[in-house]
Amino acid sequence: MLIDTVLLASGALGLAIAAASSRLRRWPVSEPVLGLLIGVALGPQLLGVVELPPFTQDQSWLHTATRLLLAVSVMSVALRYPLKDARSRLRPVLLLLAVVMPVMALVTAGLAALTLGVGLGAALLLGAALCPTDPVLASSVVTGKPAEEDLPARDRQILSLESGANDGLALPLVLLALAIAGADSIGAGLAESLWQVAGAVLLGVPAGWLGARALRAGEEHGSTDPAPRLLFTVVLAFAVLGASGLLHVDGILAVFAAGLAFNGVATGTDRTDDAPIDEAVNRFLVLPLFVAIGIVLPWEAWADLGWRGPALVLAVLLLRRLPVLWLLRKPLELGRPDAAFVGWFGPIGVSALFYLSLEAERLAVDPVVLAAGSLVVAASTVVHGTTSSPGRVLYRRAQAPVTEPFHS
Repeated sequence: MLIDTVLLASGALGLAIAAASSRLRRWPVSEPVLGLLIGVALGPQLLGVVELPPFTQDQSWLHTATRLLLAVSVMSVALRYPLKDARSRLRPVLLLLAVVMPVMALVTAGLAALTLGVGLGAALLLGAALCPTDPVLASSVVTGKPAEEDLPARDRQILSLESGANDGLALPLVLLALAIAGADSIGAGLAESLWQVAGAVLLGVPAGWLGARALRAGEEHGSTDPAPRLLFTVVLAFAVLGASGLLHVDGILAVFAAGLAFNGVATGTDRTDDAPIDEAVNRFLVLPLFVAIGIVLPWEAWADLGWRGPALVLAVLLLRRLPVLWLLRKPLELGRPDAAFVGWFGPIGVSALFYLSLEAERLAVDPVVLAAGSLVVAASTVVHGTTSSPGRVLYRRAQAPVTEPFHS
């Protein structure tokens, strides 16, 4: 009954979203927000139709679900733009990954220590889990006709590529935080980080290259039907994810690397055919997950945080990313409106839950970390989901040329 109820609610919501898909992109609400609200309504706090242990008590199923969704999401990011466009954004994306992401982790850790009063290990665990920009939530900001009309291609591409790459590259920060928190030695954490990242690239790039070559060979010999080809990259993402699990390498990064390699080898028709399918799958797969997340939100644990919970949420949303992007706007070659927009829309979502659940698997994490982390995720989902459309409008107005007054 549990799964059936979640699927029924997600399916009904999906049908409504599909019917109003073009208008929804202009409304101050996103698919994840709607799924989250449906889950809250079905959960024990309101209707009580479905009951699951709260996130602070059971994260096992959520770790698997978020891992699968992130694989599809980062694959869609890798296919979203031609590879030549991605290469042209390499400098700002590298700056965001090498400088901004670690700084966001440290800022969040510092805010957690100040507001929650937790120790160094717990603060670093929270900072590392919340630092990556979520590709699932970011896609609602940068995709669709309204986004293409309101935002320049450069801003959309930077946000997309950052969210796709930093999901996997946040793993070394999480492993280092786990080592400091006592899960392992720092040396062992650094060695595992090196293997996870290097192994992901060594697995993902050849897999993507071989996948694209196999698809092209099948098309040249007339042995590939159009319908299966349209889901080829989704299947490729799951295959790479499974192989990465067997080899114990960073699966999310491996899938992203495979997607970029596939993008570089495939024909333009292959990429443009596969990208919309991946986007559609990504857009509707979020619904069951966010319905389930809404059901397992730990309201009692949030209440136990008292004023510290809202204080952390406010501090993280305002200080984790925006000031850093604003200070680095010149190296990033961003104008003031662009720095404000890209700085604000760095949502925290599925990737944070993935890493929080990973931390809970590896270590007896302080329940405050899980409660505070899930609260920030829920708040970011709602806040960024409801400000994406108004934010695009404000950006467009800020970029509009100022008309000089007429003097007779």
